[in-house]
Amino acid sequence: MITVFGSCGLDLIANVPRLPAPGETVLGGVFGMSPGGKGANQAMAVKRSGRPVRFAGAVGNDDFAKRALELLKAEGVDLGATKVAEGEATQIASIFVDAKGENVIAVLPGANATLTPADADKALEGLPAGTIVMMQQEINQAATERALDVAKAKGLVSILNTAPFLPDTPGMAHKASILVANETEFALLCDGKTEPLDQLMENWARTHGQTVIVTLGAAGARAATPEGLINVAALKVTPVDTVGAGDTFCGYLAAGLDAGLDLEAAMTRAATAASLACLKPGAQPAVPTIAEVEAALATA
Repeated sequence: MITVFGSCGLDLIANVPRLPAPGETVLGGVFGMSPGGKGANQAMAVKRSGRPVRFAGAVGNDDFAKRALELLKAEGVDLGATKVAEGEATQIASIFVDAKGENVIAVLPGANATLTPADADKALEGLPAGTIVMMQQEINQAATERALDVAKAKGLVSILNTAPFLPDTPGMAHKASILVANETEFALLCDGKTEPLDQLMENWARTHGQTVIVTLGAAGARAATPEGLINVAALKVTPVDTVGAGDTFCGYLAAGLDAGLDLEAAMTRAATAASLACLKPGAQPAVPTIAEVEAALATA
């Protein structure tokens, strides 16, 4: 069973004609609330891919907690390792989405900031070698780094998504078995360099003995391993909302590897799932099922 150690929260989503400039007010359209948090989103993607998953995280003791967990509960995600942080608020993400599906997001961590290295120890306790553990960077960074260290010591397969990118991300990114970053995040890991991407990725993989995957939006995704490069395509879609597409990729990637797929096949499935996630609003509600992904792959 895959373990996701990370964030859980509630997304407050505002659809606007265009994203406002600093100091500007833009009159919008539809408002909605959706369960979110990068960790919970990735756990949802694993579950909808058909693989069992447990989510280890935190919510506050407030009215938002129930909303934040409702879809995970409905889908049958194991929440036994999710704690309630007394006196804290559940994470809130304020999201603005423009007419082209692009977004800007501000996250208020709340209970997620209370997760500690001790929580990381508890989340990974008893996991057998080879188990996949997935992490992001929306919780207390010390807890994430501890989880990476424990995973390495126990022989677990750790996947670290470098979103949101933090000042200390470069110092701990190499600790994961598999690193997943978008183009902007990977450039930050490479001192701002963006080209030639293949060479930068190959250098990173060789230097750190690590698989690095860079997601490229509509252009798909690229991986560099110590053995070579892999390129996979995305579906051609007209995005409605790109919120959660990266999390869908990560969840389906982990699920594919857990199911025994090789890296290229797992990435192909993940890129297809991420493309489909762009066709619906919200994060968790937009995650496609495995049947939808397989149908899209069959007709691609």
